[in-house]
Amino acid sequence: MKPADVGLAVLVAVIWGLAFVASRIALDEFSPALMTTLRFAIAALPCLFVRKPDISWPLLIAISLTLFLGQFLAQAYGIAHGVPVGLSSVIVQSQALFTIAFAAVAFGELPTRLQAAGVGVATVGLLMICGTVGYDFSVGAFAVLMICPVSFAIGNLLLRRAKGAPMFDLFAWLCLAAAVPLFPLTLIVDGPQPTWQALAHMSLTGLICMLALGGISTSIAYWLWGRLLRDYTAAQVVPFALLVPFVGSAASSVVFGEKFGPLRLAGMVTVVGGIAVMLLSKRPQASSEQALPKIA
Repeated sequence: MKPADVGLAVLVAVIWGLAFVASRIALDEFSPALMTTLRFAIAALPCLFVRKPDISWPLLIAISLTLFLGQFLAQAYGIAHGVPVGLSSVIVQSQALFTIAFAAVAFGELPTRLQAAGVGVATVGLLMICGTVGYDFSVGAFAVLMICPVSFAIGNLLLRRAKGAPMFDLFAWLCLAAAVPLFPLTLIVDGPQPTWQALAHMSLTGLICMLALGGISTSIAYWLWGRLLRDYTAAQVVPFALLVPFVGSAASSVVFGEKFGPLRLAGMVTVVGGIAVMLLSKRPQASSEQALPKIA
């Protein structure tokens, strides 16, 4: 990769890692549903200027509901209900584990021995993390957060069917397809009056966080990442996503004073190590795009 593109890949990973911190701050003002709605409403603004990609509405909606709505709504709920930001950034990256497993079941893409070893290592790490659940956040919050990597993995596989679509245009319309159902859902869950009050009394900090999440982390960072995947192989680009949980954990430690007990820290490192084995191992050509990275 060109040095400039290496810099872009690192920049995107840093943006996505810091987005977990921005989400935690925004959730002090907004409910999980409202924050997720605002995120995608902002990211969908380019739809005013770009046409819908040439893919069917059912496919567009299916990708949006899994890759975006399901993933980020579960992530917001988990963080809002006490799952630490650094830990969340690691859990979400476990989508690589589920993507490989689902690809094996749905498409018969059996993992290589190294991939299988990576899956096993990451699974052990998740079990270690499970052993810490219930101390500083609930089992229910952790269970909802686990929907995030599962939903993301399904979206990864569905995204394969949208090959050839302009990346920026596609992600803008995916955001629109997520924002439309999220708005009435927010009104139902939160109520019209609390929703309006949250919007009317939005602080400058809340506004900056939402612009960062919608405009930078979702719209711009996705576009940059898509451009890198267009110009280079997934094997060259995807490993940079391993930086995301490290950036998220470090930023959370600095901003929120998040601390990790020995078992949780060991579990987080083990998960990231397993993901590294999965992503850095040589993969069959057919599955070279199966581990799309986490954005936040």
